[in-house]
Amino acid sequence: MSDDELIDVPIESLPLDGWHRARGARMVEFAGYHMPIQYEGIMAEHLWTRESAGLFDVSHMGQLLFTSDSVDVAAALESVLPGDVKGLAPGRMRYSLLLNGEGGILDDLMVTRLPEGSAFDAAFYMVVNGATKWDDIAHLLETLPEEVTINHLGEQALLALQGPKAVDALERLVPGVSALRFMQAAGFERDGVPLWISRSGYTGEDGFEISLPAEDAEGFASALVDQGEVKPIGLGARDSLRLEAGLPLYGHDLDEATTPVMADLGFAIAKRRREAGNFPGAERIAIERAHGAARKRVGLVIEGRQPVREGAAVLDTGAGEVGRVTSGGFAPSVGAPIAMAYVPLALAAPGTRIQLAQRGKVHWGTVTPMPFVPHRYVR
Repeated sequence: MSDDELIDVPIESLPLDGWHRARGARMVEFAGYHMPIQYEGIMAEHLWTRESAGLFDVSHMGQLLFTSDSVDVAAALESVLPGDVKGLAPGRMRYSLLLNGEGGILDDLMVTRLPEGSAFDAAFYMVVNGATKWDDIAHLLETLPEEVTINHLGEQALLALQGPKAVDALERLVPGVSALRFMQAAGFERDGVPLWISRSGYTGEDGFEISLPAEDAEGFASALVDQGEVKPIGLGARDSLRLEAGLPLYGHDLDEATTPVMADLGFAIAKRRREAGNFPGAERIAIERAHGAARKRVGLVIEGRQPVREGAAVLDTGAGEVGRVTSGGFAPSVGAPIAMAYVPLALAAPGTRIQLAQRGKVHWGTVTPMPFVPHRYVR
């Protein structure tokens, strides 16, 4: 395709775009959207979320519904996901992976079995990453039985309220939500607005994700930040929080060349599914589980105060590159630089000292179990 044939794809705006700007957000392009990267500052927002409650706008994520009148939707989803979808009880959700035929990760996602009578009127609800949602939808349309209908909820906003005081703030606005436990979801209502709320998130803290009509998002977000515990938080702190929690980010720590075994996400493959071997890439994944993968995702605590960033090289004793850092930065709650990297199995044991190279400078890190900060989910 020549340059003059390239299509200039406009950057989209979130339903809360004006709301963010009015609160002083610095906006950046991410996953095809204008998104807030910070308000007061990444460090302050990070620590506020760890201590109180932070409100994140994640409306760029893809929200999908799956229905069918003639086939078992759970069985259909198990043809593309390695998790135990059939075993999900109504109102229960599970982290899973969309895999290609070689076991490579196309996306990581959350899937929920909806209870009967849900406002969504569907069998399953799925949240996929914003940067991959259109590719995910195309892949699902191509691989799932044609009897399964996929609806993209393009008119729904998605908010994440995270932190130890999130439950107090949200319970005042939506009585009864505190009864949810980690990885449970249910329908609620506030002032006539339907809310689908799960006790989940991607910061390692207790918290909730709230799906609601885009036209009602501004009023609800304002009501949340009117609570003394809640402040709006940007993408910058979301990234540092998930890094401290040891949670991978698709497109950085996960990609099509990475398998669940390499990514240390074996928990996402249910025992029943492993034994049956009836999911994409099952043969390769079984071999890697038995004999080890060529490389593995590990956590690193970096010596000194200078962070190493994505792309820094992992070196062997002869200064040859044998791996790569995929995420890195200063961890406010740890008080030191941390990173995730893929390293050969021989270097993956906790306590192993790793040599790294970034912009011609050598750094040292130590392999450390993740998460770097303990998860505080309410189970």
